[in-house]
Amino acid sequence: MTAAATAVAVTATGGLLAWKRPGAASTAPTGVPTTTAKVTRTDLSTSTQVSGALGYRGDYSVIAQGAGGTLTTLPQPGTVIKRNEPVYEVNNRPVRLFYAGRPAFQPFAAGIAPGPDVRALEDNLKALGYLSTANNTFTSATTTAIRRWQRATGQRVNGRIELGEVTFQPGAIRIDTVTAKLGTDVRGGEPLLTATSTTAVVTINVPTGQTYLVHPGDTVTITLPDRKKVTGKVAYLSPVADDQPQQQDPGRGGQVTVPGIVTLDNPQLGANLDRAPVQVGITDETVTGVLAVPITALVALADGGYGVYKLDGAERILLGVTTGLFSDTLVEVRGDGLREGDDVEVPSS
Repeated sequence: MTAAATAVAVTATGGLLAWKRPGAASTAPTGVPTTTAKVTRTDLSTSTQVSGALGYRGDYSVIAQGAGGTLTTLPQPGTVIKRNEPVYEVNNRPVRLFYAGRPAFQPFAAGIAPGPDVRALEDNLKALGYLSTANNTFTSATTTAIRRWQRATGQRVNGRIELGEVTFQPGAIRIDTVTAKLGTDVRGGEPLLTATSTTAVVTINVPTGQTYLVHPGDTVTITLPDRKKVTGKVAYLSPVADDQPQQQDPGRGGQVTVPGIVTLDNPQLGANLDRAPVQVGITDETVTGVLAVPITALVALADGGYGVYKLDGAERILLGVTTGLFSDTLVEVRGDGLREGDDVEVPSS
């Protein structure tokens, strides 16, 4: 970062130069009106600013399964659906949501082979309180649990679940787009709608020249459309650049970027702001417990480097300093004779 240091060239002999101030003078020898600021001990950080958009994590497709029929109910975009709630209806029969990482591929009934799909079914029945233990084997206890579930949800009670009577998705979903039309006939394999998770995230586009500054786990500050700031972390940065112009940030002139995902520390703060543009400040360097002064306190020394004017009673003392990290308005400084709480001179405007 470039410091906008006061354009004064002076020489600090032996590290400092002092002269008496004429009373409470408020104008430096250069004629620039001045005031004072305190030397503070604080934490400083630098950040990389990138553009982003609020959205929801995940990209799921809900596909019709089984014999199919007429679509009698479809959800609206933005609807949040949780376990055991209907996603849509076929022939007035609800197709309910169960949580699983893979789709069902066969009816659930006595005699089917053990497998991960059976385990997924039993995990859901257990979570709903209809089964005490879950494994990958369909037993009489599974049949009993299905019957209890069917009775509680107003279905025909027969102890089996036909393919297409439930839809497996990784978790609770938020409806994104509905591609099917109400009243149409659907058959197994036809896409009906797309959905996301219910977890709000920010999708970012990092210019390839800045990717070395961004790492998974980095702390970020997200500026929302109402200018409120919330915190989060970089969760993912793609190893592959995205060079498709239509997907680039218009403000970046179509340059190649790398997509990434930022999670919010409090996802509720991003709710109801789907696709809203945001600015993301990614912290890339931090120092803690350092002495700092306003950047405008720096003066350029004739023999190179920087100094600050320390005000001590009637004296105005020029101290040579070594600069460290620059933040938005403050700079880390190290130098003999400078302590926390000291007054330093800064331009008043």
